[in-house]
Amino acid sequence: MLRPMHRGRLLLRVLESESSVQHSDRSQCASRRGIRLNLLMRMAAIALVAAGCSTAPPAESPTAADAEAFVARAEERLAKLWERAERAAWVQANFITEDTQVIAAEAQAALIGATRELATEATRYESPDLSPVLQRKLHLLKISLPLAAPDDLRLQAELSEILAEMESTYGRGKYCRADGECLDLTRMGLIFAESRDPEELLDLWQGWRTVSPPMRPSYQRFVEIANAGAANLGFADLGELWRSAYDMPPDAFAAEVERLWTQVRPLYRALHCHVRARLAEYYGEALVPTGQPIPAHLLGNMWSQTWGNVYELVGPEDADPGFDLSELLEAKGIDDQEMVRYGERFFSSLGFAPLPDTFWRRSLFLKPRDREVVCHASAWNLDGRDDLRIKMCIQINDEDFSTVHHELGHNYYQRAYNAQSPLFQGSAHDGFHEGIGDTIALSITPEYLRDIGLLDEVPPPDRDLGLLLRMALDKVAFLPFGLLVDQWRWQVFSGDVEPGAYNAGWWQLRERYQGVRSPVPRSEADFDPGAKYHVPANVPYTRYFLSYILQFQFHRALCEAAGVKGPLHRCSIYGSAAAGERLAQMLEMGLSRPWPDALETLTGQRAMDATAIIDYFEPLMVWLAEQNQDRSCGW
Repeated sequence: MLRPMHRGRLLLRVLESESSVQHSDRSQCASRRGIRLNLLMRMAAIALVAAGCSTAPPAESPTAADAEAFVARAEERLAKLWERAERAAWVQANFITEDTQVIAAEAQAALIGATRELATEATRYESPDLSPVLQRKLHLLKISLPLAAPDDLRLQAELSEILAEMESTYGRGKYCRADGECLDLTRMGLIFAESRDPEELLDLWQGWRTVSPPMRPSYQRFVEIANAGAANLGFADLGELWRSAYDMPPDAFAAEVERLWTQVRPLYRALHCHVRARLAEYYGEALVPTGQPIPAHLLGNMWSQTWGNVYELVGPEDADPGFDLSELLEAKGIDDQEMVRYGERFFSSLGFAPLPDTFWRRSLFLKPRDREVVCHASAWNLDGRDDLRIKMCIQINDEDFSTVHHELGHNYYQRAYNAQSPLFQGSAHDGFHEGIGDTIALSITPEYLRDIGLLDEVPPPDRDLGLLLRMALDKVAFLPFGLLVDQWRWQVFSGDVEPGAYNAGWWQLRERYQGVRSPVPRSEADFDPGAKYHVPANVPYTRYFLSYILQFQFHRALCEAAGVKGPLHRCSIYGSAAAGERLAQMLEMGLSRPWPDALETLTGQRAMDATAIIDYFEPLMVWLAEQNQDRSCGW
């Protein structure tokens, strides 16, 4: 994944550990990074308070020249702070000590403080008489952080304390079973992936949700203060601030998200029907009744957001693809550097220039033996120009082969827009960066593996069903969860869901969109939204939903540009200069234009379109329809 604080968006660097495929919860790395998280929050608190004294407003109404001068100063200041924070974060991630944690936290705090100050000051220069470029840059400054603190210094301090408290509560979370064994979230996640004992799964499901109720009053107060901060910037509430980052009115964006979900819902419902029927065969209809939402603890994931871990229970018979990529890589004697070279050669085949020599000298490919590092894969550009790097502890297997291609997608995007001015160095919207990384990974097909010499013979199409189902259990199953996390928060921020109905509102959305229910009765004494990291940490989530839509839309358009015929899921754009040219044109735009312009450059469409997902999974849709023919679907 790309680190969240890429240039242009200026997002708070929260060090998520969502994997690009599984969206694992960030606390899975908390045991290694707990000290750093607390330090970051304490330093951010200092920054919020320090930012209370912003630059004095001009004595008279500012002119266009004043606005232009302000933006120039802001970009110069932020570019320096970005680079400083990036370098400090790189050192901290690769040399984990208390000293590097403090240094990284201080650099991050300075960046957050300056960003807040400049976002507040930007409101003073807004005018319809400004050039579109200046108006865009001022708007980007205003929406640059996912949290706006109020002007009141006491409220700033309280807000920071609340965030630190909720973060700490989540990060320290453990569940101690009746036998006395205490489990952190990492261990519970592993058990969830493998256990088929419904009583054990229910115990862990309930156990993890004992961590979040203490956050509930803090979250209520957080909403009040955060909304006040958003109002200072001219927004009705924090949710409206978030939705204002998509080059359309906030209400129109909410409708757009719902439209996209409507397009893909038939595929999800067919998948849901099949999975529920197979789970009922395994666990019994008393536990998984027909026509009802699926109990949330039986889907192989603590939040039932991806279902790939139950593939063995729901997969088709005789779905062996005929090869094992991990075994092929091992048989060829591929090492970590060659894994990355495969990714580089993929982009070279599209016409992109090779990665700079510094990339190979400065990246981290293997876990060092002499120190602790953050192994979670991430893509970096430390100076906003050509200091590209990836950081991951590569293992020679199919998952990391795909991850390398994904991460390099971020690096090539970063390099493509490095000629833009600092505020325009970012993806067209926050779903584009992850979407591009996953688009590249979609081209890892049997045909691609044959073309690069890893596979001797391409398996026949009838072997694809298992691969498609396995992918759907992660990518399609994730879509409604990726949608509803922010749906709940938007309703909370707006007051449509009041504090006395936090938990009820959460489960209403879970049942409506996912067809998933709590396995046991829940009440307002619980705070189940807080059991998902992104809620107490205030990390927007719709970006992941959008990235899953866009990757298939991008893939379809690039396959058309490449002239590839046949099923979309068998298409690889490897070796296509035409696809590479189309891709480069969009990447180079960065954040300089509204995202519909960037989307049109790549796809010819000005609206996001989820029908590409339906096209990609068409063979699976046919199979699911056959399987569900005599079943009662829906909930």
